[in-house]
Amino acid sequence: MRLTALFVLLTALAAVPSAQSVPPPAPAAPVPGPAPFLQVFKERRSVRNFRPDAVPREHLLQILDIARTAPTSGNQQPWKFLIIQDRSRLDALAAATVEAYTARYQESKKPTAQELAAFQDKYRQVCARYLSAPVFIIVLTDSKSKYPDYNKWDGPMAAGYLMVAARALGYGTVFCTDSFPFDVVQRVFDIPERYEVVCTTPLGVPVEWPAAPPKKALDDLVAWERLAE
Repeated sequence: MRLTALFVLLTALAAVPSAQSVPPPAPAAPVPGPAPFLQVFKERRSVRNFRPDAVPREHLLQILDIARTAPTSGNQQPWKFLIIQDRSRLDALAAATVEAYTARYQESKKPTAQELAAFQDKYRQVCARYLSAPVFIIVLTDSKSKYPDYNKWDGPMAAGYLMVAARALGYGTVFCTDSFPFDVVQRVFDIPERYEVVCTTPLGVPVEWPAAPPKKALDDLVAWERLAE
């Protein structure tokens, strides 16, 4: 009887698959959302021409809420996001920008009247395209933050999060630096001196999404363990 019971037990154990034979669990399905998470990064584009369609306040708050979660030194979160939607204020920015670049051009090139007029017309068109968006965002950091020396790294992180979040909801942005000189931005919008401009970006629905620009191959950018000259 004991031998029979032992035989039955061994037979049952043999029928159980070993740990090595059990297939690994299937990967979890991607979390549903406005767009597949990783694909959003690849589809972000620098947009410079926009439709006038309004951006719902709910969408704008969602984008800013993601931006505020960006990594930051010592969790200091030194950023401020100044949102400009008043068209008269954007027109003032355009006029001041053209004026600033005109002064620089006159000082460096000594243009003829015809050259100057062409230059000004060009910059008016550039500003008009950028500011065709219904929203203009100024990303700032506070020089009185806990670790102000780290603001130069923290600020761009928040800007990057903002731009990817905007793309996930179908909006275009572009990381602007000297397109709108920072001193002009500070003056036109009466920004206190304690705040430093990281970048500005229009935000809106693109007239069209730009084609993907060429990117360097991954192998050209990645080094393992050591980096040669």
